[in-house]
Amino acid sequence: MYFAKETLAGHVGLDKLMQTSLRGIRQKAKENEKHRFQNLYQLLNEDTLMEAWKELNKKASAGVDEITAKEFKLNLRANIKEIVSNLKEKRYRTKLVRRVNIPKGKNESRPLGIPALSDKLVQRAVAKILEVIYEEDFLDCSYGYRPKIGAHKGIKDLTKELQFNKYSYIVEADIKGFFNNINHEWLIRMIEERVDDSALVGLIRKWLKAGILDANHLVIHPATGTPQGGIISPILANIYLHYALDLWFEKGVKRRCEGEAYLCRYADDFVCAFRYKKDADRFYKALGKRLRKFELELAEEKTNIISFSRFRKVENTHFDFLGFEFRWGVSLKGKDIIKRCTSKKKLRASLQNFKEWCKENRNNRLRKITEMLNKKLRGYFNYYGLIGNYESLWKFYTIAIETLYKWLNRRSQRKSFNWSEFTRLMKWYGVLKPKIVESSDHQLEFQY
Repeated sequence: MYFAKETLAGHVGLDKLMQTSLRGIRQKAKENEKHRFQNLYQLLNEDTLMEAWKELNKKASAGVDEITAKEFKLNLRANIKEIVSNLKEKRYRTKLVRRVNIPKGKNESRPLGIPALSDKLVQRAVAKILEVIYEEDFLDCSYGYRPKIGAHKGIKDLTKELQFNKYSYIVEADIKGFFNNINHEWLIRMIEERVDDSALVGLIRKWLKAGILDANHLVIHPATGTPQGGIISPILANIYLHYALDLWFEKGVKRRCEGEAYLCRYADDFVCAFRYKKDADRFYKALGKRLRKFELELAEEKTNIISFSRFRKVENTHFDFLGFEFRWGVSLKGKDIIKRCTSKKKLRASLQNFKEWCKENRNNRLRKITEMLNKKLRGYFNYYGLIGNYESLWKFYTIAIETLYKWLNRRSQRKSFNWSEFTRLMKWYGVLKPKIVESSDHQLEFQY
């Protein structure tokens, strides 16, 4: 356990020792929003890295050194001691980040960076330190990559805000290539608002500048961005948009609006609601300029102002956010309500992915196929199983089961099943049916 002292200047030092911990850091961050923390680097000891090890995904792909979690665990304590020794003696060097491309929609892909396991371990420890500091700073409008806060909470809060407050216009926006265009110097300046520790900041710089080994075995040295897939990336992205967007909206935009204004952000995906058209117009014009200040760019084709009012339901306007389509409708009791269903784009993408999965797995034994199928269905229902979305769940389920039936019957020239036999087997193996997972309390609140 390391100890530290609180100096007269309001910083943490080591002249006189006192116990420090993540809990103590959180409390200090909560008490003093301008406090800058020193000597956080000293927290990267064996105990901290051992805790970080417990939180790593042991099934994740290996980095450029090809060391898997299973291999690392064989000599776990010695491996961690070596990392700590390298950190203490300033001999720690980041390894190249292995880049892979994963499918994203039709004919599109997204680059994913996979750090070496030793880098993941240190990143997880540093991310945890930054989280306890910035969790006290992040605003309620931010939902992505935060402990105990996620997409469902963002969707529910947005639904409630639109349902019960006076909003008539939505600005939906998309930041072009956000993770690839984060400006390193701006990011470091933002971190230094809270962190006065050159050693820890130096670590973060190393990860930002780490070379990327692409699929053609070429090494790319990034001038901007943080690799998607790096454990440290989510908290860094949240810090960047906290200063570039959230604080600006809260302290600047809202104060200049004549009516209500609301921001809901999940990572780099966000929507804003306004009562008056002129407030929405003013924000729309200012948003691009604000983001350009931080070297970010709006995707103009995905940034729009949408009329969204309970009094103009005939226009049938809607917007998509976090995989759901939001629109005004009328409940069975005749009340105006916000209706949510799976967005058409996400539904098509999910069905296309399911089709590819069927093609790849059709030759497995039926028991294994149904076990994997239930995992996929459970994950889908757990995310999209919100109140009011039952029809979309059934649509996905029906098409998915028909797709599976088709591909199982293509395993050989002879047809494997007829429909009656297939449905009987699906029931026998306990294939899951669509299910709403959102609580009934929420249902009563919104009077569906």
